[in-house]
Formats: sequence, structure tokens, C-alpha cells
Amino acid sequence: MRWSAFSLFGLLSLIAAVPSVHAAGEDYGVLIISRERLEVSTNCEIGVYIQDQLSARLFQEQSTSFNLPPGNVSLRLKLLPGQAQGCNPGMLAPGSQIITLKAGDVLKFRIAMTQEGMYLKPAALEY
Repeated sequence: MRWSAFSLFGLLSLIAAVPSVHAAGEDYGVLIISRERLEVSTNCEIGVYIQDQLSARLFQEQSTSFNLPPGNVSLRLKLLPGQAQGCNPGMLAPGSQIITLKAGDVLKFRIAMTQEGMYLKPAALEY
């Protein structure tokens, strides 16, 4: 009787654990966006738009990460109006970048600047 009770309890705990194992195997990719380097010479807040929706706000020395489903992701960077002078957004909408994420990917990008505007530059993970 004692062994059958333990066997039943063990079997029930295994059955209960199966859904959580399947949930842990969800497919997604991790996207990290960093403003840790001084490549963008502004103290303005930068908005990170994913699929044209504001998803994060970054000040200097900050980074953010997202768990996203695999596939193409449209990313756009834009100066946000804020407390500092000169942080008004421009008239033209900035161009977007398409990044392809695969399940299990961990991709890191840092914000950089050219004459055409801000863009995401691939960066090393540096764990």
C-alpha cells in the first residue's frame, strides 16, 4: 500500500509537470538594444519602435531587451520630445530596419549615428 501511494503520487507529479515542460519550449528570439556607448551625441531620449509601436525609451548608458516571436521585425529609432532643449522630433519619419529573428537567437544591437540618422549596428554579446 505504501509503495502504491508513492507510485501514484509520483505519476501524478510527472503528469502535472508535462505542461510546464512544453510551455518552457516556446519559440522566441531575444533582441537586445543598447545605448551604452557614446556613439549618439545627444542627451535626448531615443524611442525604439517595434512594428511602428513605441516599445522602449532609452537614455544614455541604458539598454533594453525583448522576447519576440521568430520572423522579420521592423525596428525604427526616433528622438523623443523631452525635458532637454533641442529634443523635438524632426519632420520626416525615420527609416526602419528589418531584422530577422530565429527561435533561440540572442541578437544584440547598439544605436549608432550617421548623417542620414540613427540606425542599429550589430554588437557582440560580451557575456
